[in-house]
Amino acid sequence: MTSNDAISATLRIAVLLLVAVGATGVVCTREPLSQAVTLSFYGLLLTTMFFVFQAPDVALSQIVVGAVVSPLMILLTLSRIRRGKARETNPSQPERS
Repeated sequence: MTSNDAISATLRIAVLLLVAVGATGVVCTREPLSQAVTLSFYGLLLTTMFFVFQAPDVALSQIVVGAVVSPLMILLTLSRIRRGKARETNPSQPERS
């Protein structure tokens, strides 16, 4: 085993540990807004893992879907839900589309 192999194995183990800790953080987060931010961070951790395991095509897809699109959809959904609840409590507000 060369020193490059040892460094590569250590890096892979470190990234896998970070992904495991990140997954626990996503599951333990209860506030929806915090969940969206944590999910985005977790998507970046997964992207790093895919790069370390030499899957750059999967990593690029993960950046788009896991780190950008999913959290954005969650944030837009939360905004829409909160706007609907505000309209229910105050029906005199004009509707927006």
